[in-house]
Amino acid sequence: MAIYHFSAKIISRASGSSALAAAAYRSASRLHDQRLDRHHDFSNKAGVVHSEVLLPDGAPDHLADREKLWNAVEAVELRKDAQLAREIEFAIPRELNQAEGIRLAREFVQAEFVNRGMVADLNVHWDVGADGEPKPHAHVMLSLREVDGEGFGKKNRDWNRTDLLEKWRERWAGHVNARLAELDIDARVDHRSLEAQGIDLEPQHKIGPAAARMADQGLASERLEEHHDIA
Repeated sequence: MAIYHFSAKIISRASGSSALAAAAYRSASRLHDQRLDRHHDFSNKAGVVHSEVLLPDGAPDHLADREKLWNAVEAVELRKDAQLAREIEFAIPRELNQAEGIRLAREFVQAEFVNRGMVADLNVHWDVGADGEPKPHAHVMLSLREVDGEGFGKKNRDWNRTDLLEKWRERWAGHVNARLAELDIDARVDHRSLEAQGIDLEPQHKIGPAAARMADQGLASERLEEHHDIA
């Protein structure tokens, strides 16, 4: 069955993050970080099936280059605890093939983020989950500042609104369900919590990379065992 997942977080220096390191990891690439004068190399990472930068109208063309984009972001942020980017992560229905999954992700990101004025660094991952089944999902790093032909300007505080995040969560479910119906796939998702849907079930834990690796190696994992018990 199709699984709903949609989360958002801020990538910031306060937590020790670098925009270049984050972008390199999510795109499985090697990027040079001018601020730190070092390379972040994750080019051996597997599972990334699509990677691109989408620009809003009026943005300089050179920002479509991932390395130039995130170095520009790092350069304009002067505070040692600066917020660098917003990351959106969402699950793509495993009922879709890769081409349809990528198309769905691109259309959603264009409609909800890029058309609103954000630069979006989209990466689609087609991993295998702890249950051995495909675990397609997307990571989207979004600019926090408005952009025009001269580059980045002021931060847009409206993009931080809680109601906007809730709208994105609902609209992702709408995009997914419309595409599943279009392809005549008998599956649907719901952005509401199980409690809000009136379903008396305990949600499963999220299984991270460390627990998944333990399972691959045949090692015991208490969190993985709880995950299967809840299922």
